[in-house]
Formats: sequence, structure tokens, C-alpha cells
Amino acid sequence: MAYRSLKECVLDLEHHGQLIRVPDEVDPDLEMAEIHRRVFRAGGPAVFYENVKGSPFPAVSNLFGTLERARLLFRHTLEDVRRLIQLKADPAAFLRSPFQFSSVPRTAWTALPKKVNRAAVLEHTTTIQQLPQIRCWPQDSGAFVLLPQVYTEDLEKPGILHSNLGMYRIQMAGNDYARNREVGMHYQIRRDIGIHHTKAKERGESLRVSVFIGGPPAHTFAAVMYLPEGMSEVTFAGALNGRRFQYALQNGFTVSAEADFCITGYVDPAALKPEGPFGDHLGYYSLRHPFPFLKVEQVYHRRDAIWPFTVVGRPPQEDSVFGHLIQEIAGPMIPQELPGIRAVHAVDASGVHPLLLAIGSERYAPYQSERRPMELLTLANALLGYGPCSLAKYLLIVAGEDQPGLDIHDIPAFFRHWLERVDWSRDLHFQTCTTMDTLDYSGTALNEGSKVVIAAAGPKRRELAAELPYGFVLPDCFEKPKFILPGILLVQGVAYKNYEVAQEEYRVFSAVLERSDGLDNIPLIVLVDDSDFAAAHLNHFLWVAFTRSNPSHDVTGVSNFTKAKHWGCRGPLIMDARLKPHHAPPLVEDPAVTKKVERLAVSGKCLHGIF
Repeated sequence: MAYRSLKECVLDLEHHGQLIRVPDEVDPDLEMAEIHRRVFRAGGPAVFYENVKGSPFPAVSNLFGTLERARLLFRHTLEDVRRLIQLKADPAAFLRSPFQFSSVPRTAWTALPKKVNRAAVLEHTTTIQQLPQIRCWPQDSGAFVLLPQVYTEDLEKPGILHSNLGMYRIQMAGNDYARNREVGMHYQIRRDIGIHHTKAKERGESLRVSVFIGGPPAHTFAAVMYLPEGMSEVTFAGALNGRRFQYALQNGFTVSAEADFCITGYVDPAALKPEGPFGDHLGYYSLRHPFPFLKVEQVYHRRDAIWPFTVVGRPPQEDSVFGHLIQEIAGPMIPQELPGIRAVHAVDASGVHPLLLAIGSERYAPYQSERRPMELLTLANALLGYGPCSLAKYLLIVAGEDQPGLDIHDIPAFFRHWLERVDWSRDLHFQTCTTMDTLDYSGTALNEGSKVVIAAAGPKRRELAAELPYGFVLPDCFEKPKFILPGILLVQGVAYKNYEVAQEEYRVFSAVLERSDGLDNIPLIVLVDDSDFAAAHLNHFLWVAFTRSNPSHDVTGVSNFTKAKHWGCRGPLIMDARLKPHHAPPLVEDPAVTKKVERLAVSGKCLHGIF
């Protein structure tokens, strides 16, 4: 159905048994986030908070908490939008199968934004401090808007069809912000709002910003969706909702007519204030850094306004569902835009950007007797220049011809295939002193770090071991070896001190392993702080290994060498995934808040049986 408001969505979910109400007063300071996390982990319904302490507005969370519920929200439009995206990426597909795209004209019509003279969101005004002041993690510096739709326009090409709608967190309180008059605006590297900000700075003009909260869920999802070049998020929002995106103009600002709330204001592109810390989706705090801030002009809301929010943290979380849905919708675009790429998978358990898996083609030199990565390297460079893939830190790419039918979402199978074929002396390709995801603190500074492409093609080189060879020993200060997958050995080390000490530890570690027999079938060794934790679940390993290592600094190997600026090793590759002193702290829940929330799950209370 085409929702006209968030309230319609809430009632629809309740009708389908996909929403539960919490009538008790709940505290937006940590408590609501803890309820959300507990319900999400249990695979529970959306949660409607009727009585939010300190605010006149009710709230809702976990709207997208399961893939099945997300599909329910978009049940009437999802397939039509897939076809529209496919046709945008490959227009010739219409000529090949015109009947398959018969719904495209209507979908394209709903994609056109519609200007209106009256807007429900403009009926009332409020202040920032009256909004639900939701703080999610104990070290968060204040309350944040957690599902914002941040709207900006290009000063050189104004108008809604050249706009950007992105999800960039908004800090409502804390730090040095003037209460009710300023809010922080954090956006990461490689975001389209940065282009608008840069142009405003070059022209010496303020950037006009509107922050929409709520409205039809398609509007929220559009703010995180990756789209083909030239396709606006507001057009996608209309197509996915099955109803044209309605907007009004108010005092020079563009306002989403069907939003529940709208914050308008100006950003001085030359002015910054400290923002953060904030518990983020990699499972660590993003720390305090200077970011732009919004000088608030007005806060609007509709009569029946509902405040939507989510909680991020170590994956999987609700935003993991966003990722799955994005790959469902946009996945078919990549083979069209990057011929030779068969499939990609940004691994959610690793925090998305730290680990990207890819299957490509290797067709460059079929006449050569030895198959080795050639075309794969060209494809890897294309991927690292392609939209959301550009922030990948570890890119593992294999040739589809070597194992037709390899499922890129079967991570154990993919790692097995990759490790059976990789040649550490040849197949490692580093990029140093480059950009890194803003939220990834494993690098050398904010937005700075390294990448590595590891390409594997050809026949199997080894059988992978799942047991230690006879007589295997470790040097002092290393212990508790455990396999997480065949060929991947976890080793617990002492706490990481600094880079110089680590180099000596690697030298000693490698020297001992060089004297060991039977390591040819254990190609990857990962140093961790706690091998019991890292080996307890594949997701634990993926999180630890790829969020706590910077390829240029934390990847070494047994019998390593440098030849003509190419680095490689002849023995096992070693990744140091221990926590480093410069890393951000991991997220830990407050036990007192957890205990407080459990009162709602006892017999007779509203969340009994949910968790």
C-alpha cells in the first residue's frame, strides 16, 4: 500500500501482528535503546513507545527489524522498483523483454516529485529539546536523531531533482551546541552532501538544510539507498512508496510534506564544532571530531507526529536489514555497470566497508598455461572506484570460472575457495596512505588508512588443514591456537603496545613458524586478544579480524620479502587483529539499564514473551 504517513504504517504493522505497544513511561536516555536491542535480537516486532519521558511525542523503533517485515512494508512496490533500477542500469533490457517491464511507466510516474501548497508537517512547531532525546550507549555525548533524512541542494543546480537526501546523524544535545539553536551534523567521507558543502564553501554562502524525520518508511529507506548516477533519492522514495514524493516550500526551505518532523536551518560551511562520541555501526564509538553544525531556524511537526528511531552497534543490527534490502534491489546493477563482475558482497558482520567479497571473470589470457589473476586486478580497481565499494578495506576477489555456482553469500565456502588458490608471494596488492571509512579507527588518522586487494585464480594449490601439525609450537606470549575455518588459525597474543614492539613480535613469531613443518595447509594466521571469543562464532571472527586491522601496518607474513616494491611472503600470512591503543573503544551496554529493561519482560508486562 502507498503510505501517506508514518501513522498509517504503524497501524498497518499492528494489523499484521508486527507491532507491539509499550504503555509504560520509558526513558529515552539508554532505556529505549536497550529495549530496541533486546527486541531486535529476539527477532521481535516493531515497538511503539506511547509514553516517552520528557517528550510529548510517542516513538517507534524496529520498523525494519526483520527482512520479512521490510518486505511487508514495500510489498506492493518492491518488484516494480527492482525492474526500474534494472532498466536504469541496462536500458536495452526493455527491448529484450518488454512485457517484463510493463509496470515501469506507472513506477516512473510515482517517481516524479509533486509540489503541494499545504503540508501536514507544517501544522505545528516545537523545539529541539521537546523531541525524544534518545541516547543509545553509555559514552554517547548526547541525544541524536537516528533515522534522519538530510536534504540539501546543489547551489549550482538548484531544484529537487538535483537534490541529495542522505542519512547523516544529527546530534541534538551535548558538547558545545547552543541549546535549541544548534545541532551537530556528522557525515562520513564520500557522501554527496560533501559536494554541496564544498560548493557552498567555495562561493562563501551558507548551505540551506532540511532534516526530515518520519513519514512513509520508503522515504527513510531512500536516504540510505545507493542509486545509479543521476537518479535522485526523492524519486526513489516516491517509486518505492507507490506515491509521489510530496514537498512544499517554506521560507525558502524544501519540506517533505508527509514527514512527521522537519528541522530547517543553515550550515556555515567554514564553521565546525566538536561532534561525538557516538556508538556506531562498526561496534565501536566514533570519537569526538570537528564537524559541521546546523543553525536551527524552525522545528515543524504534524498533529499526529511519531518519532522513529533505530539503534546501531556491532552487527547485526536493524541497519543490517537495510544492507540486505539494498543488495536485493541494487545488486543486479553492478554486473551491468561493471562488466566482468558477477557478484559482490559487502560483509555485514565485518561492519560492511572493512570486507568486500567479489566474484569476477578471468578471461585475459586463455592461451597461458598458468591461470593467474589478471582481469581480476582490473575488475578490483574498477570496484574500488565504484560508489559504495570505494571504501572497501579488504577486497577479496576470485574467478568464477574456477568454481561455477560458488555462492558469494556462503562465507565459509568463499573463504575455502579463496584460501585454496591464493599465492601470498604474488596475489597481495596494497594501497597505502589512502582514504578509509570515517568510522574505521584502525587506520593512521581520521579518514586515512590503507587497502589491500587479494585476488585468487587458478587450480587448487593446497588442502586446508583444520588441525595443528604434529609438534607445532608457539613463541612465548602467544597461546590458545584455535581454528575458526579450515586454513584459518586464531592465536591469542599479549596486549598490543605499539608499532615498534609489534614489529619485533612479528619477527620472533615468524622465526618460530619458519622452523615448523606442516604449515603449508594453514595459509592464514590471525592474532587476536581473545581466541575463545573470536572462535566462538564466525561473525565474531569477521568483526574482530577486519575492524581491528589496517592492511599496511597489521599484515605481515612468514618469510616475507619486498621485490621491486611488491610485498609478499612464502609462508602463512599473518594478520594482527588485536586492539591497538589508537582504536576507539568497543560498545558495551550498561548492566544497570539492562536490568531495568528486564522488568518489562516479566509475566503480565507488555514485553513478556518477546525477549
